[in-house]
Amino acid sequence: MSTAPIPRIAPVSADRATGSNAVIAVQFLLCGIVWGSSFLFMKVALTGISPAQVAWSRLILGGLTLGLFVLLRRDPLPRQVTVWLHMTVLAVSFCVVPFLLFSWAQQHVTSGLASIYNATTPLMTAVMAWAVFRVEKLKPLQIAGIVVGILGVMVIIAPWQGLDLSQSLIAQLAILGATACYGFSLAYMRRFVSRTGMTALVFSFLNIGIAAAIMAVLTPVLVLTPVVLDPWIIGSVILLGCLGTGVAYIWNQNTLRAWGPTRASTVTYITPVVGVALGILLLGEELTWNEPVGALVVFAGILLTQDRLRLRRHAV
Repeated sequence: MSTAPIPRIAPVSADRATGSNAVIAVQFLLCGIVWGSSFLFMKVALTGISPAQVAWSRLILGGLTLGLFVLLRRDPLPRQVTVWLHMTVLAVSFCVVPFLLFSWAQQHVTSGLASIYNATTPLMTAVMAWAVFRVEKLKPLQIAGIVVGILGVMVIIAPWQGLDLSQSLIAQLAILGATACYGFSLAYMRRFVSRTGMTALVFSFLNIGIAAAIMAVLTPVLVLTPVVLDPWIIGSVILLGCLGTGVAYIWNQNTLRAWGPTRASTVTYITPVVGVALGILLLGEELTWNEPVGALVVFAGILLTQDRLRLRRHAV
C-alpha cells in the first residue's frame, strides 16, 4: 500500500465548496436512481437473453465505457503488482459472482423484491468488517442492529407461508449471497486498497474492467446460447452496462470519497424505492405487505449498525 504523505490543500472558498457539495449530491441522487432502475433493466433483458449473457453484457459494456473515460482523461494506472492482485479479487467478489447471482435470481423473483434485498448490503458489510477482516469493532447496540436486520430479512422471506424450497426461495437466498459478496468486497476494499492512491475513475475501471476481461475469457462457457432481441431488450442492456455498470460507479466513488462510507451508503435507501416503484408501474408487479414491512425493519437495523440511532446529549 502507498505510504505517500497527504498533500497540502489550499483553503476552498465557501461558494466553491457549496458548488462542489451540490455536484456530489446530484451524483449521489443519480446513482440511486440508476441503480434502482437496474433491476428493471435486468428483468426486461432476461426476456430475450440468458442470465449469464446479462452479466456478461453489463460488464463488457461497463468496462468499455470506463476505459474510454480513462483514455480521455489519461489517468495513470497503478504499477504495483499487489494492487492488480487485490483488484482481481474485487473483480470476482464485487462484480462477476454477484452479477451472475442477481441475473439468475431475477428469473424467479420480482425486480422490486430484488431491489429490497439489495438494501441488506450495509448489514453484510458490517458483519464482514467486524467478523472476517477485523477492521471494525462493533458496539453491543450495533450487533443488535445486525440481529434486527436479520429479523427484517425473515419478514421479507415470510417463513410462515411455508418453506417449500421452491425456486423463489432459492432465488432469494442467491440474492442474499450476492449482497454477502458486496459486503465482503467493501470490507476488503477498506482493508487492502483504501490507500493505493488511485483516482475514483481508475479504481472503477480496474474493478469493472478486470471483471469484463474474466467474463470475456469465459465467453465460450457462458454466453454462446441463442438470443431473442428487440429494441427494449437492447436498450435495457445498454443502459444497464454503460450507465448502471459504468458511469454510476464513478458517481458512487466520488460520493464515497467526498462524504465518507456512512453517508455514501445511504444510497441504499433510494434504490429499493426506485426499484419497487418501477416494478409496479412498468411491469405490473405486485407488492405483498411483508416486503415493505421487512424492508423498514432492515433499514432500522442498518441505522443501528451504523450507530445512527442514538440519543443526542445536551451540551452543558
